[in-house]
Amino acid sequence: MLYYLLTWLEREFQPPGFQAFEFITVRASLAAITALFISLIIGRRIIRWLERQQIGEKIREGEDAGAVDHSHKAGTPTMGGLIILFAVLGSTILWGAIGEVYVWLIVVATAWMGAFGFADDYIKVVKRDKSGLPARIKLIGQVTLGLFVGCVLYFHPVFREIHTLTYLPFVADETLDYNLFGHWFGGVDLGWLIYIPVVVFIITALSNAVNLTDGLDGLAAGVTGIVALGLTALAYIAGNAVFAGFLNEMMLPGAGELTVFSTALAAACFGFLWYNGYPAQVFMGDTGALSLGAAVGTMTLLVRKELLLPLLAAVFFLESVSVIIQTTWFRHTRRKTGTGRRVFRMAPLHHHFEVGGMHEAKIVVRFWLVTAFTVIATLLILRIR
Repeated sequence: MLYYLLTWLEREFQPPGFQAFEFITVRASLAAITALFISLIIGRRIIRWLERQQIGEKIREGEDAGAVDHSHKAGTPTMGGLIILFAVLGSTILWGAIGEVYVWLIVVATAWMGAFGFADDYIKVVKRDKSGLPARIKLIGQVTLGLFVGCVLYFHPVFREIHTLTYLPFVADETLDYNLFGHWFGGVDLGWLIYIPVVVFIITALSNAVNLTDGLDGLAAGVTGIVALGLTALAYIAGNAVFAGFLNEMMLPGAGELTVFSTALAAACFGFLWYNGYPAQVFMGDTGALSLGAAVGTMTLLVRKELLLPLLAAVFFLESVSVIIQTTWFRHTRRKTGTGRRVFRMAPLHHHFEVGGMHEAKIVVRFWLVTAFTVIATLLILRIR
């Protein structure tokens, strides 16, 4: 909103210096500063409010606690994802071109899953119902969001020329056309039959993956912040004709505005680490985890880089795969032998290392470093021909 006001003032009165607000890099920097300020200053007040309301984390005890004892974290304020949401959404609304389809779509996606995460946390910690929001309700929220995002990306006029296309590395034209079967039906556009289910899967998988990763102090926030920096580069390249041409990438007019959101997202996550780093003063809860997953998933779809997710967000991918492998193998061996066996000491993957005796702070830092490496590797792929 502030962006539109400042550009109107510049157009009508031409005050010196106001033309700088036309540059995405300037507004992205201001969004990052604003998000960091909200996270650090307003975040402290939110934590104190959560403490006064006695909205603390419930830690499993006894046999239900598993092989890792986190009982010392009981009572730590949760629902801290509100800090991230206020920071990233507030900054984007202030400095972003909210009228652009790219911007309002990412804002809606983040707020939508943030609302479902808030409902889950509220039921758990305020209503004292440890089961939280029923899993089917969360799944309905994820699928509904995926259908909405998929339909907008496919049928909105802005995306008419590229709605079946996405980036695919290591092939001749580095492009995948989701309309794989159209030529069998006289050129009829049937790409939506593949593309929209892919969008639903990615948004559902990412929101759940971040939720699984949010098991150690600072892990999910730090990994998401680093991934957001990678998304900042991808969004800026996609929206800049010079860089897109130099790298032979798909030019997406308007996608550059996503850099305002992604820099705000990175700054909000890093600011949140001030309070969420070991030992955590606040947990993000599902309010933060589900919304961050939706934000990362939707961003990659918007810049047409969703097929790079296993590398870009490798930690999220590995955490999810570890749970799938552990659950599948346990059920298979129990059915075959009567005794379930495990591949990992404990899943998700970060708990495997924790049970092995590694301190959680060391695990978190190493996962951050792995994420930094995979993000850099993702950007390097753009130059491989």
